[in-house]
Amino acid sequence: MAVIGGGMAGMSIASELAPTHSVIVLEQESQLAHHATGRSAAAFLESYGGPEVRALTRASRPLLDAASVDAPLLAPRPLLWIAGPGREPAIAAMRQQQPGLRALSPVEARRMCSVLRTDWVTAAVVEPDAQDIDVAALHQAYLRGARRNGVAVSRDSRVSAVAFDGRTWRLRHASGTVAAGIVVNAAGAWADGVATLFGARPCGLGPLRRTVVIARTARPVPASWPLVADADDEFYFRPDGPHVLLSPADETPSEPCDARPEEADVARAIERVNLATTLGIRSVVTAWAGLRTFASDRVPVMGYDPDVPGLFWLAGQGGYGIQTAPALARLAAGVIRGDVSPASVTPGLDPAAVSPRRFRAATTE
Repeated sequence: MAVIGGGMAGMSIASELAPTHSVIVLEQESQLAHHATGRSAAAFLESYGGPEVRALTRASRPLLDAASVDAPLLAPRPLLWIAGPGREPAIAAMRQQQPGLRALSPVEARRMCSVLRTDWVTAAVVEPDAQDIDVAALHQAYLRGARRNGVAVSRDSRVSAVAFDGRTWRLRHASGTVAAGIVVNAAGAWADGVATLFGARPCGLGPLRRTVVIARTARPVPASWPLVADADDEFYFRPDGPHVLLSPADETPSEPCDARPEEADVARAIERVNLATTLGIRSVVTAWAGLRTFASDRVPVMGYDPDVPGLFWLAGQGGYGIQTAPALARLAAGVIRGDVSPASVTPGLDPAAVSPRRFRAATTE
């Protein structure tokens, strides 16, 4: 079996399949997790995303807890949603959709994060059980598990051509040729392009650029502050050592590429956070950008291609890829092996909702 992509999706499915399959991971870059995984400022948020994403997130929590053997992969950090003047209905809508969120008064919100401006925050809710995710540690845990069970990892191995003899795919890459009966397309922003190489129709996956900034503040930022997010998805920020990590929550359409931050997006992040807080950010320590790749319905794509034999999709995780990776990889491995009931892995998730077949159905209606 071949897995195309060595990010979180690729390494998690490789690790899950390794005990029962011979697996090779083909990564186009010289290092693993170079793109979306390595640039993710991930949090574990059960209120994030639609019903399918939330089901995958809930199912991932016990798997993340069980994987925290050498060191915890999760660390408590409440999520504080805030709304500015006139945007109170956005907070009310969130409470209706997510009963687990707890309403806070503006005064209570400022007790959690003292730099919030008194004339800006008019409504707030908190997700008290939100967590930070140690993305690098989680990826390394999957990599160690994969290698322990014999998975081969080939870097600098962009697949350039494929051929099918009716039973086996032969994948040509820079270092040679790999034969595999099943190919997992875990290529992130490049997944649609990989699919066309196999003669499959794209699923309409769209990479969106997201900018993240580490900035200096007038005084050190308390580590106990929550993750603070605007209810209209205009910005978010949280502590990062003595500094603050912030983002304008941008979603700029992009071609698959090695994303770079734009100066205008960095400036926009600082402007929006300064408007809502008294942080008075003036200088940038560093900034980066990554691509978050979504399907049109913002639901991950997982399952066999309906037209191309042996091609299995594991893509389109968007901004939820880290927090859903454990459950999605286990579900995908169960589908490939045919020995796990989806309901036993992800209660409340209809497998048809994540299948690539849903896009074919939409085009024939």
